[in-house]
Amino acid sequence: MENTNAHTVLTIGNLVATPSGRSAASRVYDDLRRRIIDLEMPPDTMISRSDLTKTYSVSQTPIREALQKLERDGLIEIFPQSKTVVARIDEKQLKETHLLRVAIETEIVKRAAEECDKAVITRARTFVKMQGALAGDTTQMAMFNQLDRAFHATLFNSLGMEGLHEMLIGRLGHLARCQRLELPREGKMQDIVKSHMAIIDGIEKGDPDQAGNAMRDHISGTIMRISSLRAEFPEYFSNPE
Repeated sequence: MENTNAHTVLTIGNLVATPSGRSAASRVYDDLRRRIIDLEMPPDTMISRSDLTKTYSVSQTPIREALQKLERDGLIEIFPQSKTVVARIDEKQLKETHLLRVAIETEIVKRAAEECDKAVITRARTFVKMQGALAGDTTQMAMFNQLDRAFHATLFNSLGMEGLHEMLIGRLGHLARCQRLELPREGKMQDIVKSHMAIIDGIEKGDPDQAGNAMRDHISGTIMRISSLRAEFPEYFSNPE
């Protein structure tokens, strides 16, 4: 297992490429969003703009632009001339986002199954195998999540729909944090790997219905456990309206 994980760490950088030419604001946004999604910055965390300029070695302008985008995503709350904090999980928004995600991602894998591109299948399977090497190791959850995002991005990119994927990602913040809360649960990482393999199996068989059903099952697990997650982690959720 140690050798496999070492191989994972060495190869992930080559497989999950970071787009070149990203602006300072985009780089700050990407990193802050990752830290919020991965719960390195839990809800109610205070955000200091002056601290961010030092952390990222940039001026106030890209910091302001990044924070404005995070606010549009619903991941932070900006109180003018007062404070900026990481937002709590909005249950209403995450349920709306789930419906959007089901509609989009099931259609994506159906089209991928119709295309049945062997190179895409190989690339997607590589990510899942790497996830399998990490499954069950809760110290590797950040890497596991990075591979998860790469798996889903691969399916969008194979159809030339990077813009659609970026739009969807911007809406998934609340749902993604719920998934991160659930990830340490025993067997959860293994379940994700099995679900990803089922999706690939449907694509490889050229069976749109099988691929679509596998994706629907995969992305519906967390939403069915929202009530129990709220009960277990009340400090992460906003008060219901």
